Amino acid sequence: MSQSPHQSLANAIAAGNPESSETAAHKQAVGKVVCVGRNYAAHAEELGNSVPSTPMLFMKPASSIAYIHRDADDNVVVRPDAATYGETHYEAELCVRLAKDLCRADVSEAAHAVGAVTLGLDLTLRELQSALKDKGYPWERAKCFDGACVLADWVAPEAFGDLRAVHYQLHINDALAQDGDTSLMLFSVYELLADISHAFSLKAGDVVMTGTPSGVGVLHAGDNLRLTLGEHGWHAVVK
Repeated sequence: MSQSPHQSLANAIAAGNPESSETAAHKQAVGKVVCVGRNYAAHAEELGNSVPSTPMLFMKPASSIAYIHRDADDNVVVRPDAATYGETHYEAELCVRLAKDLCRADVSEAAHAVGAVTLGLDLTLRELQSALKDKGYPWERAKCFDGACVLADWVAPEAFGDLRAVHYQLHINDALAQDGDTSLMLFSVYELLADISHAFSLKAGDVVMTGTPSGVGVLHAGDNLRLTLGEHGWHAVVK
């Protein structure tokens, strides 16, 4: 029986290495984080934004990444000081990590480039972002601060098929905040990767955050977060 692209990649990552593909993925350095804006129509509408006809891209630096881990009782999501920077909003997203370089790729090539998946939180200083947008300024200050990209443990992608119908959730204080499904994306994961690779090269280790569903909101100190992706789950406390 032939292997799926994801199974082949998972095996390749672990080949000659007693560690799991998940452990190997954790040790791979991240070059950049590419984020996709407004990839769910309902999210664009809830913020009063237009629905894009092509993927809307922005980036976060590797320095913005903070990790949360399964079975850890000390996971913390740190917000910038609210008195200085205003409210921090959460945006839960399916994230993928590349196992190979992509440049001007097609969808088939993109399908063979995904080495791991997880959930992440794109943290946003919403008031600052709005103020910068109103002035026509770039809004990296609202999206690229240290800790603005929260990533959970990487997992092998083969259990999620072609990533077209992946269900994930964010609960805050045991209440459902975001209920995501990639079947509702405007642009599928592989389409996104191919499109991005025509704008600029993607390198092995780069991370793509594929967009957030509706339900974004404000994080408060002491909030208990629970992220769920299939059989995988993570907990963290907001500081």
